[in-house]
Amino acid sequence: MFKLILRASPLVFLSWILVWWLNGLEDSGWILVAFWLFLGLGFQAKEELKPFSFPVAILGVVALAMFFPQYFQEVNGFKLTGLINPLIQMIMFGMGATLSWKDFAAVAKSPKSVAIGVLSQFLIMPLVGFGLAKVSGLAPEVAAGIILVGCAPGGTASNVMAFLAKANVALSVTLTSISTLLAPFMMPVLMKVLAGQFIEIDLLKMMWDIFKIILLPVGAGLVINQLLKGKSNVVEKLLPLVSMLGIALIILVITAVGRDALLEIGSILILLVLLHNLLGYGIGYGFSKVIGMSEQDSRTIGIEVGMQNAGLASGLSNILGKIATVGLAPAVFGPIQNVTGSILATFWSRKK
Repeated sequence: MFKLILRASPLVFLSWILVWWLNGLEDSGWILVAFWLFLGLGFQAKEELKPFSFPVAILGVVALAMFFPQYFQEVNGFKLTGLINPLIQMIMFGMGATLSWKDFAAVAKSPKSVAIGVLSQFLIMPLVGFGLAKVSGLAPEVAAGIILVGCAPGGTASNVMAFLAKANVALSVTLTSISTLLAPFMMPVLMKVLAGQFIEIDLLKMMWDIFKIILLPVGAGLVINQLLKGKSNVVEKLLPLVSMLGIALIILVITAVGRDALLEIGSILILLVLLHNLLGYGIGYGFSKVIGMSEQDSRTIGIEVGMQNAGLASGLSNILGKIATVGLAPAVFGPIQNVTGSILATFWSRKK
């Protein structure tokens, strides 16, 4: 079935070109959405293409929101942005449910690698984000979104990319977990220092908001994992799928809400976010190599630094009531990092 879908995707793409040429771009939107979704599903047919399946499908989600935003902003008076924080909590619960205390053992085994990884996470991306925001020329609230996503902890997708890149998966999981647990304290402080000139930051309120979004659901998931240890393989298999669907829905809603602003400043923001992401990979990897870390650990830190929890940043922009401005950079960062992360991981997987 996946092979048939993959073979059909070029025909869908040609159909999109034809309809665009005959009827205009707006009438061709649904075909473009179908093309990205077909291509994403079709990639499941080949082992070497599977890592690109989800990132490509996400491009279909973005296209859906850009062409048909009216369907993903409000339903019967209910604003769909109200789903964002519960979805993030669900994803964080899923992360906690896949963790156990042994995942933190890498701290004792290689404290130097963990310390360098955490320091890089909360130093490189926030400072790079601040620099890009300063020179961007964007509206203050939009520029603050670049800093916000830079201050976020590592995302769970980085663990998958570390595995594909033949990096140190145990270290990746540990760094993601520790940076996530530190986020309620580090993110508000970094935002107050770096983004205070762009938007008003209530330090204590942001700490409490992140605590509710991260620590409570992660803690609950960790407890459930201990209680059901070895008893529920179904839950373990479903959680990654639920997390992916949650990420897709968050990107769908945020892109739909910020669609008009994205059309206005999209190219500049995409370029800045892409640069932010690539500098994270490059500086994280280069810094690790310079101080004498192994190739595996350097790859791990490069991926951890470059890939952020954009969903969490989106949730915070929603809490701030600025999802259509501050939330734009996280909305763009999510799809971009999935694509670049897959490409980087595939490249590294073919090198010794």
